[in-house]
Formats: sequence, C-alpha cells, structure tokens
Amino acid sequence: MSIYDVIKARHSVRKYTDQPVPEEALGRILEAAQLAPSACNRQPWHFYVIKDEAIRRELFTPEKQVWAAEAPVTIVACSRPADAWVRWADNKNHADVDIAITFEHIVLAATEEGLGTCWICAFDPEHFRKVLKLPEGMEPVAATPLGYAAGDPGARPRKALEEIVTRL
Repeated sequence: MSIYDVIKARHSVRKYTDQPVPEEALGRILEAAQLAPSACNRQPWHFYVIKDEAIRRELFTPEKQVWAAEAPVTIVACSRPADAWVRWADNKNHADVDIAITFEHIVLAATEEGLGTCWICAFDPEHFRKVLKLPEGMEPVAATPLGYAAGDPGARPRKALEEIVTRL
C-alpha cells in the first residue's frame, strides 16, 4: 500500500478477534514508533506492550472501554515530560506532541500490517499508573488495543477541506 492508501484504510476498531498478533508485525510496529521524530530528538517516550489478559482487563474495566481488553495486545504510550523539549517562548512542554507523532506511526504501521487500533485517551491516568506500576515521572498519554478487526466498521465522515483549511 502507498502511504495514502494506509491513511485512507485506517479507522478506529472497537471489536477484535482473538487471533494473536505475529511477533514480526509487532516488532515492525514498535520500530515505526522508534523511528518517529521528536522535538530536538529528545524521544521522551516509553511504550508498554501488554499481552497479559488479566492486566488488559484491569486497565479497561467494565465501566470503561471493556471492548479494548478483547484485543490480544494493548500498547500504552507514556511520556517523560522531564526529558521533553520545552519551547522557550512560552515554556510549552512538547512531550504530548511527541507522543502523538510516535503514536500515529504505531497506528499507521498497524494498518499496514492488517491490524486494527483505536486511540484511547479517555482513561484515568492514576488507574493506569497503578496497574502498570509506572515509575515516577512516567505519564500515560494514550493507549490502543492492537489486533485483527472483527468486521469492518467503515469510514467515519470527515469535514470538507474547505472547513479545515485556510489558504493565504
């Protein structure tokens, strides 16, 4: 697939089969994350790859995204804000920006591998810290289930370019 085909094929998957994710595919996906750019090449990230079903079910409780625990793998992207570049003009820490870039690499690489993902940011960071036993200074930013989609949810509508682009 071309990069444009991958972008068009990507969609949020909320129903997964129990088919295992091949280790080779997982390795390529994580390498895509490793290769992502970051501000001043600080790479203020760390990824937790969770295959243990009990841990996945503890992360995603029946009250919150229980469907996400059905995928055979969960990837949690964490930032280390103390290691991130900070813009001098306004002291904006770019850890979350860097995580977003690398996480999109994960999502697109997974799509290329024929796997489904779904960005999840609606979670209690303290709960994730506790379950994953995150060290001090490690912030959970985003998570995604990773696995084979059970069905095709289809594309979601997008705004017209005219609504989102200003050409000067």
